[in-house]
Amino acid sequence: MTMTNSAEGLNEEQPLTSENNNHVVRRVVKVTLLFMGIAVLALVIHNNANPFASFLPTSYDFSTSFSAESSSSEVGDLMLDKVLKNASMKDRTVILTTLNDAWAEPNSVLDLFLHSFRIGNQTKWLLNHLVIICLDDKAYARCLASHPHCYDLRSRGDNFTNEAFFMTPNYLKMMWTRIDLLASILQMGYNFVFTDADVMWFRDPFPRFYSNADFQIACDRYLGNPDDVNNLPNGGFTYVISNNRTIPFYKFWYKSREDYEGKHDQDVLNEIKSHPFIKKIGIRMKFLDTAYFGGFCEPSKDLNLVCTMHANCCVGQPNKVHDLKILLEDWTKFTSLPPNTNESPPSSWTVPDYCRTSFGHHK
Repeated sequence: MTMTNSAEGLNEEQPLTSENNNHVVRRVVKVTLLFMGIAVLALVIHNNANPFASFLPTSYDFSTSFSAESSSSEVGDLMLDKVLKNASMKDRTVILTTLNDAWAEPNSVLDLFLHSFRIGNQTKWLLNHLVIICLDDKAYARCLASHPHCYDLRSRGDNFTNEAFFMTPNYLKMMWTRIDLLASILQMGYNFVFTDADVMWFRDPFPRFYSNADFQIACDRYLGNPDDVNNLPNGGFTYVISNNRTIPFYKFWYKSREDYEGKHDQDVLNEIKSHPFIKKIGIRMKFLDTAYFGGFCEPSKDLNLVCTMHANCCVGQPNKVHDLKILLEDWTKFTSLPPNTNESPPSSWTVPDYCRTSFGHHK
């Protein structure tokens, strides 16, 4: 009886010549290698979430690729980390501010802010470490044209185009987005000085910061004791160290917005600064003296001491711009005085002017 070998298609009655034998061996080797290849590929896929990653060129930038599994927030954080790394000091400290279209207009807040660094006393070098966080496309375009370190917040899915008027829903959303972003930056391991763009920098503030604090904040009203929680803080200027106390503090601060609906970050901070959780995590909090870190609420008196001045207690961009220009003129006049004649500075600035009535505050 004739039987057929299904694997090789040969008749058993045919003689197994050398040629036929070699043919059989080659077929067996091919089949064996095929099955081995399938097995290896299955093992690689099982143990590697991205089995083809090792074949990508080493310069491949994942921050520019948008897969279905990548969220805009994750991609945005990769882009943010790159900008922060380029701007950071050796100890991973950066200076941060936020900017939207309204404040980015020529001859507006941004120009005044950057100009203050250039005319301040040993402050120009700090611009190398300033990151401008842009809230919309126009602000981002203006930043790219005037500063080396710009971050587009839209990469995280946020967009704030128009001026956010005080205490409107858009304003509140912007303030809380800022707190959330700062928490993320702390988690990345960066220390930061956050400054509103309507804060003018006249001296290097780092020598005036407390060396034993985790979180330091400027005040609308300073009561004379940096440890007194009854001081009225202003979130427009803070110095924060990234550690296991400040990270949970910022997360708690952000979460607390749910308990104080309709309040902005500064008011919520006033509510939680004595909370048991704050004491539990042991955060070392300091309030900054307005003699060095002043504002229109409580101006610094001695121009030989002032580091920063904030257009706080003022609403409306035209009012801020008008008074900040006067503020810079006051500083320029002071620094242009002949040596030794500026040892007795004027008792106060010539501002607030328009801002005096905008917020209903009194000098």
